[in-house]
Amino acid sequence: MTHQHDGGAHLHGEIHDSGAHLHSNPDQDADPAQFWDEVYREKTKRWSGNPNPQLIAEAKGLAPGTALDLGCGEGADAIWLAQHGWTVTAVDVSAVALERAEAHAVDVGLPDRITWLQRNFGSWHPEAGFDLVSSQFLHSPLLPWRDFLASAAAAVAPGGALLVVGHHPDGLTPWSGHKDMKDKFFTPEDLVEALTNGPETWRINVADSRERAVTGPDGQHATTIDSVLRATRTSGAHTS
Repeated sequence: MTHQHDGGAHLHGEIHDSGAHLHSNPDQDADPAQFWDEVYREKTKRWSGNPNPQLIAEAKGLAPGTALDLGCGEGADAIWLAQHGWTVTAVDVSAVALERAEAHAVDVGLPDRITWLQRNFGSWHPEAGFDLVSSQFLHSPLLPWRDFLASAAAAVAPGGALLVVGHHPDGLTPWSGHKDMKDKFFTPEDLVEALTNGPETWRINVADSRERAVTGPDGQHATTIDSVLRATRTSGAHTS
């Protein structure tokens, strides 16, 4: 496994249902790496360590190849992909998250299938040509989701898959602290509209709103809604 840093350029992390509270109105000039490092340092382990269920549901039927995990956090999704035959490039803004992710990969005896990159998605754009580009709950108060989606879509190879999962704005949990951040979240219809208005052409395989039972940090129970998009890139650009 390799772990590469890139000066001041990094990719922001994800927001899950674990009770993490993010400032809804941070300084828009804030350094993303510092912002997300502080978020991760609030807890010794921010996420469960388990892969996201929608990733498993949608990726288990795909033939393994090269995968890009955007906003990899502490690495559970990247590790699951590597364990199922994928060669993974896993990217996040936070050095703290990436250190935990790499340690997790070592702990499970993972083969040399993951490259860890520290990047700022606001200024960095991934190389094209991945068989799968996955983003699971990559929401940030510092980056418009439409900008992220365009960059993620451009990284998918023709014939490859784009998988985007996020919080539906109507399904935020009471303890999330994100009720005033609804513009940072999206519906499946939002994703389809933005994707099909981009330069690539796509076949939409899945565009669903999926309810999921979750447990809060103090044992609260609620139902959240995941917005799920899986699409296959059919060509490099629209034809007139």
